[in-house]
Formats: sequence, C-alpha cells, structure tokens
Amino acid sequence: MPLTTAGRDYLAGAVIANPSTLFNNANAYIGVGDSTTAFSAAHTDLQASTNKLRKAMEASYPTIATNVITFRSLFVTGDANFAWQEWGIFNASSAGTMLARKVESLGTKTSAQSWQMTADLTLTAA
Repeated sequence: MPLTTAGRDYLAGAVIANPSTLFNNANAYIGVGDSTTAFSAAHTDLQASTNKLRKAMEASYPTIATNVITFRSLFVTGDANFAWQEWGIFNASSAGTMLARKVESLGTKTSAQSWQMTADLTLTAA
C-alpha cells in the first residue's frame, strides 16, 4: 500500500518528535470509498465524492509485530453499502492525516452483510 506525501511527512516527523495525533486505537480509522481515481501521493482523503465512510478500529487494533502494523475495522449492515473501490488509513474520523491509500475493487457491500476490513502496513529496510 503506497504512502501518501502526508503519510511520509507524518512518519518522518514522528522520528524526531511526538506527532499530535497518533494512529492508535483511539484515533485510527479505515476508510472505504467508491472512487476509481488513480493513486496520487498528493491525495489527502479518499477520492469518492459521496460514497465514502471511515470506521474506527476494533478493540485491540492497530497491532504491531516486528515491522508489520495491522489495522482492522468492522463495517456493519448499515455501513458503506456501495462498491468498495478504494481504501485508506487515517488518524481521525474526518480530516486528519491519510497515511496511505489503495485503489482496488473489493466488491459491493450490501445492507445484508457485515464486512471486516484488515490492512497490513509493512515497513521494510533496504
């Protein structure tokens, strides 16, 4: 999952100072939307104009194991009932920093379904 410019800057700032809003259980969100707009590092939000929703983390998420950060949110029957074409990781329910964004078709969620979204962010060294 590619980092946004804002996500890159957030991580760089975290190396030398405490960021103002952490990507912890109280603040982290997975957002989904129906836009197929290609990824741009300059994006600061999902590109869907109306069909988009951010959901808070499930209990005990995000987690970290060595170099993998795992985010997990549950979208229940009344949430995000549209074609999921993009998703991202955020540190606020609105605005805030979008750490990363991915454009991919995940299917169409209906009101008869609850979907659990899990995203792994792997940090690697060269």
